[in-house]
Amino acid sequence: MEANKLFQYNTLGALMAGLYGGSLTVGELLQHGDLGIGTLDSIDGELIVLDGKAYQAKGSSQQPEVIEVEPDVMVPYAAVIFHQAEVIFKQRFEMTHEELQKRIESYYDGENLFRSIKIHGHFSKMHVRMIPKSTSDKKFAEVASHQPEFSIEDVTGTIVGFWTPEIFHGVSVAGYHLHFISDDHSFGGHVLDYVITQGVVEVGAVDQLDQRFPVQDRQYLFAKFNAKEVREDMEKVE
Repeated sequence: MEANKLFQYNTLGALMAGLYGGSLTVGELLQHGDLGIGTLDSIDGELIVLDGKAYQAKGSSQQPEVIEVEPDVMVPYAAVIFHQAEVIFKQRFEMTHEELQKRIESYYDGENLFRSIKIHGHFSKMHVRMIPKSTSDKKFAEVASHQPEFSIEDVTGTIVGFWTPEIFHGVSVAGYHLHFISDDHSFGGHVLDYVITQGVVEVGAVDQLDQRFPVQDRQYLFAKFNAKEVREDMEKVE
């Protein structure tokens, strides 16, 4: 049986330290998965991978914008998988994101495996943010403190992303890391909170982590990382 491999390019820790230069193309990324999340070159917005297509949600103007991403666009960080639902359930009544997350976690067998998450449904509220484009002289946590946030009511769309075990915090962010895209592709971003009215929740198994590093990127190879600072910044940002 084919293993469900979570392909992750670079680490979130490197991003926190200010390494924003894209070094993998979206075209290459999509060879490794059809569902996922990430950011784009110069941390320009949120990357959403759904049904094998890549989208960019950005909020640099006064309102959010979602565009499909060309295969030659570069990413500094992303995580994708060929999502295979192991658990599927219908959410038939309204729940906050905390309540739904508890329900999702009740299906986990143990807490030390990654999970892929896909939730398609109707949301009475969806609150997102988009990281604004930046240069590497500004740390991620500093950029994140000025990022645009948007809320929308009564929207139908899909949440995609991953649940990461505590033991892997730093490689990714422990817990949920989710992005949203509306069905009409007019709204999206990094999920902060939501209220779901009804939908279908899919939880996928992850058997392997395929962690790739930007081996051609001299900045990454010779960067000095302060692990304690990186962890503190991740706590601030997430």
